[in-house]
Amino acid sequence: MSNEAVIGLGSNIDPETHLEQAVHELGSRFSIIKKSSWLRTTPIGIRNQPDFINGALLLRTELEQKLLKETLCEIEDKLGRDRSQSRLGPRVIDLDIVVWNGEIVDEDYYERKFLRESISQILPELEVSPSS
Repeated sequence: MSNEAVIGLGSNIDPETHLEQAVHELGSRFSIIKKSSWLRTTPIGIRNQPDFINGALLLRTELEQKLLKETLCEIEDKLGRDRSQSRLGPRVIDLDIVVWNGEIVDEDYYERKFLRESISQILPELEVSPSS
């Protein structure tokens, strides 16, 4: 069975290079249907770090959600993600499943305007119910 997922991407360590590498890695494993534009965002939480560049991809996969998440972690590791750093600190790459088969599965969607903007570019028909 084919699944559709929106992946949120972000980086603030050499972001142009790492985002390009992440898109390449994702495209070599999955069918990328649409890509949002890149947005420059100020850091959340830890402010003393470079701005992030964020965006989103809509992709099609045969994997189930858990296996897709594991694959995203493998790609992050391959690109040099340091998991000992704070979740809100600088990072080479961050890949998250935000929407799974038309359903929002990451609560950050409701808290991060850039995520909503990126996703509305690639899934304008997404029906959003308020966060519970």
